[in-house]
Amino acid sequence: MKTAVALLGAATICTASINNTEEGLITNGLVSLGDWQTAFTKAQNFVSQLTTEEKITIIGAGSLTNGSANWTALTQSDGPQGAENFYYESAFSMTCALAMTWDKDAIYKQGKAVATEFYQKGLQLLAGPVSNPMGRTAWGGRNGESFGPDSYFNGILGGISAKAYQAGGVIAGGKHFILYEQETNRSSSSGGGGGGLGGGMGSGSMGPGNNSMGSMPSGSAPAGSTPSGNALRVRADNSSTTEFAESSTETAPYSSNIDDKTFRETYLWPWYDIIKAGTGAVMCAMIEVNGSAACEDKSLLMGTLKTDLGFPGFVLPDTMAQKTALGSISGGLDYGSSSTWSTSTVEAFLNNGSLTEARLNDMVIRNVIGYYKANMDNGEQPSKAGYDDYVDTMSNHADIIRENGAKSIVLLKNEGGLPLHKPRRMTLFGANAGPVMGGPNMQFTVQGSGPTYDGHLASDSGSAQSSLPYLITPEAAITLRASREHTNVKWILNDTYTASSSGNTLVTLSSSETAVDASYAGYAAASDACLVFLNALSGEGADRTELYNNDQDTMVNIVAANCNNTIVVITTTGIRLVDQWIENENITAVLYSGPLGQESGNSITDVLYGDVNPSGRLIHTIAKNESDYNVDICYTKNCTYSEGNYIDYKHFEHSNITARYAFGHGLSYTSFQYSDLETTKIVSNLSYHANGPLEIGGRADLFDVVAEVDVVVKNTGSRDGAEVPQLYIGYPEDSKADQPIKALRGFERVELKKDEQSQVRFPLRRRDLSFWDVNAQEWALPTGDFKVYVGASSTDLRLTGTLTMQAELLPNVLYPTTWTENGTAPNTITGTNSVNDDPSQGVAFERSHCKFPYRTTYKGPDFDPTVTTSWTCEKIKNWQECGPGALPRLC
Repeated sequence: MKTAVALLGAATICTASINNTEEGLITNGLVSLGDWQTAFTKAQNFVSQLTTEEKITIIGAGSLTNGSANWTALTQSDGPQGAENFYYESAFSMTCALAMTWDKDAIYKQGKAVATEFYQKGLQLLAGPVSNPMGRTAWGGRNGESFGPDSYFNGILGGISAKAYQAGGVIAGGKHFILYEQETNRSSSSGGGGGGLGGGMGSGSMGPGNNSMGSMPSGSAPAGSTPSGNALRVRADNSSTTEFAESSTETAPYSSNIDDKTFRETYLWPWYDIIKAGTGAVMCAMIEVNGSAACEDKSLLMGTLKTDLGFPGFVLPDTMAQKTALGSISGGLDYGSSSTWSTSTVEAFLNNGSLTEARLNDMVIRNVIGYYKANMDNGEQPSKAGYDDYVDTMSNHADIIRENGAKSIVLLKNEGGLPLHKPRRMTLFGANAGPVMGGPNMQFTVQGSGPTYDGHLASDSGSAQSSLPYLITPEAAITLRASREHTNVKWILNDTYTASSSGNTLVTLSSSETAVDASYAGYAAASDACLVFLNALSGEGADRTELYNNDQDTMVNIVAANCNNTIVVITTTGIRLVDQWIENENITAVLYSGPLGQESGNSITDVLYGDVNPSGRLIHTIAKNESDYNVDICYTKNCTYSEGNYIDYKHFEHSNITARYAFGHGLSYTSFQYSDLETTKIVSNLSYHANGPLEIGGRADLFDVVAEVDVVVKNTGSRDGAEVPQLYIGYPEDSKADQPIKALRGFERVELKKDEQSQVRFPLRRRDLSFWDVNAQEWALPTGDFKVYVGASSTDLRLTGTLTMQAELLPNVLYPTTWTENGTAPNTITGTNSVNDDPSQGVAFERSHCKFPYRTTYKGPDFDPTVTTSWTCEKIKNWQECGPGALPRLC
């Protein structure tokens, strides 16, 4: 009995005919390697010398010292903020803080500086940039490690970071692939850190022949906890939700269940930029995706990552993410545990045919290609330093840290409170103003800790933490400045002080003329300026339990009730709400930032006193209430992304919720004017679907600039300053795009002296105007009028316009697929000369047919359809056996 299925779609280009066992192999020729070609040739030649046992040693993180070739395993460390656990190194701004600069040059400068310190420590792989978690839920514990929840913004900055790391001499290792958006139930034990296998990939450096180089569920709970029965979570704003736990024994690791459109348009989007930028390694997450382990999912790794995105490097697992030996090899993992991939185990797979020699070679080539791409075979890299060896890598990086820290600070509110003008009497309130009891090199951890940090927060916890060589706190920096200006400074470095607090007695002068009541109210009333410092701590190992803190907010309200010039300074690793006090007229200014690293106090003081004009912008939306956010922490095994693309500002607009402070918001000590919006289409004759050849980063034409938007920005204030104009686009209303109301598609930070103006140009790539066509399984460019908005935030839109795009749908052809019960397909199949009564181009003839699960595909209108070579084999991406909700490649 013969069964046949016919699929209709637009003609696309398939650059190579491959069979099922070859998909995702770097040797199959499907992906053009571009400037990786030389490194590939070197890697291929090196691997050709190896025995099977030597190949297995390399994929199991081992070194070769005898035999046909020499190899020393890669050395690596976590650390977009600095190499983890080392002394005599710099502690840079945390990623969420750096992102608030919205400054591409600053991102590159810090990334290269961090990588340079890695290189000088003898480290070869930097575990970054971090794309996931993006911040799907405001309560995500590790949100501060990435560039935020906007996919475009996340991708642009992630790509710049990857380029910067390579410029510093190391391999970029993007993480976590993919849909890893919370800590709760992330693994069977929900503990430990990230960073490959147990936080390291080997001691010593690497190199052949180089031995001398040494559903929207609710709730929040500690990592690994599982509610039994109905889990009731009461938020700080007294709203509550109930989550029905599926099973207390079936929750970890959780599975992120997502539809194809949301997957491509939100969570995979940044990875196109990160891969195109030259990332040499990708860490797969410890969770499951649509029911399959992320590190053993062939659809994700061999299909989406290595084929669709053209990734040439190696995939390594996060801690505890490699589940099985054969499953991880077949699924696309390239680097794993030697205990799981023992020589006898892998050789058995080769002997029984479950592993091909081609796949084993592919794994080894991918493990070494980044080494050659980074020119590490030149023998110049230092050997790996010990954690406490005196290898000083800090150079002048303190200047970069201080500058970028100040750039990242967001001025949320200013009613004349800032900049400070030599106040006579000033008091600092809150633990975040001063040092913790011991430090600065204390290990930061959120496991077993509270939601705030009892000292100045300058670093994150877990894999993102850095070793502070020193810490300039706000109290230290402000005191120094105050001493120069003869300001009287007092302080209460505590969030919950009372006069009876043990060990926290305040000095009360005996003279009745100068006596001050030992309380927040007393000190506040005796001050001309009151600076209240707050923080919110989160990080690896646990999700957040609150988005504001009652103790800190009580302190703010007491101070503000007694001081008519109260300035609040917030340091946070994620969203921190302010509505508990923001409308108080005595609160004259609010500063907001992420952890700023070793120079944090200096950066804050520079902005407070106006030495630096603030230009930071929010990378997330600050709501009025916790209940305004639409995604909570998921307790169940299956975490369904039913909100689709609507997270952060896209959700607020879609649900018509007014935010307290919008995505992209940030004030300045000066003012800016926008004018002269112009839109230009610079490419005509565009195809409806992307059809360029596959390159590193995806189809080549996705990155073609097809249009431009120009505006003029003028500084109309009395100070020099920097503005961040932002471009948002809305899709044609009658298109099939089904997109949010608007989406960020461009931004530039421009520095302007007073009265100066500058033209700002936003290039629009084809991908920036495309949507994911689920039926065609390709990026599509809709025809029609795009709405264009330029402004200072997602809601502060100063200019609007229209961009008209025209895309041509290529002629339809019939894609027939035929097979029999015994799996044997006919060699030829006869096509038809029309499809749905519309003539199609020359399909009424016999041609070679591809066996299931591949389909015969016409290469395009530039080819003669009557010639057999004009047709090629393309993998079916949307066949029925995928099942509901499955990702449609190699299901």
